[in-house]
Amino acid sequence: MKILFYDTKSYDQDSFTRELEHYPDIEIKFLKADLTKNTAELSHGYDAVCAFVNSDIGTRTVEILHENHVKLILMRCAGFNNVDLETVKKYGIRILRVPGYSPEAVAEHAMALALAANRRLHKAYVKVRENDFSLGSLMGFNFYQKTAGIVGTGKIGAAMVRICHGFGMKVIAYDVYHNPSLAGIADYVSLDELLSQSDLISLHCPLTDDNYHMINRETIQKMKDGVVLVNTSRGALVKTDDLIEGIRARKFFGVGLDVYEEETPNVFEDRSDEILEHSVTARLLSFPNVMITSHQGFFTREALSAIACTTLENVRTFERGEASPNDVNP
Repeated sequence: MKILFYDTKSYDQDSFTRELEHYPDIEIKFLKADLTKNTAELSHGYDAVCAFVNSDIGTRTVEILHENHVKLILMRCAGFNNVDLETVKKYGIRILRVPGYSPEAVAEHAMALALAANRRLHKAYVKVRENDFSLGSLMGFNFYQKTAGIVGTGKIGAAMVRICHGFGMKVIAYDVYHNPSLAGIADYVSLDELLSQSDLISLHCPLTDDNYHMINRETIQKMKDGVVLVNTSRGALVKTDDLIEGIRARKFFGVGLDVYEEETPNVFEDRSDEILEHSVTARLLSFPNVMITSHQGFFTREALSAIACTTLENVRTFERGEASPNDVNP
């Protein structure tokens, strides 16, 4: 099978090339360009394309892939809200994703963000580099015996529950589906209860029509004063303008974001020589209690290896015509 791999970074090529040794009949062409309606034409002559969470797989992109006889879209990520599923289904293109590559990688990064925002590690680092060893503006609070509220208890959320439990926190959770593996270490409550009781709130749910902007002015007002909010899931779970309003009103002790609404042009790109005019990102970075990273929650050696292995196994599944739990549109 011939696969066109879009938006290639050096670490993608390294991890996939290592795994390809076990799949001699699979050929991959690595492109730096991302998959959009303007680059989809490059897929001519390929059986499949491999894309990521920030690729633009809208209606026109899918139409061009169909015209080029592409039968498989490989998402090397868990998310697929950037895909026009109706058009994909219309043309009979199969989508296989990587729903769980390393839940612990993302959960550990969520806790790292929570700790960094709480203990002002980003500020402390800069101060010490400038030989300023004073402790002013660096005071945090103990997580021990505080309440952690985990929204979404799939594999990543469950890993975060276990981390918070290990910190000696009381853990409460909200999800439509209750995870039986968390019995005894997390209590399920309503979303309103979670918002009002939690000292730390961490978001670990996929983006759907139902939870779009679930963190907004109304839900922020229900939170405790001095709460720490962390989002490592999808940027649009949080309405950014309302978040900024809450930060300015001193509702939050700290905010840790690995994802945010305006991230798409920034993800994995070096924009250090640019002036980000009228940028929500710049506004968020202006607050001393906000810690932002660039969608790196997944970025560990173990996760990259798992992504490559699962993606290539998805190719095998497709070739055999087998059903898979990794199907987006079964």
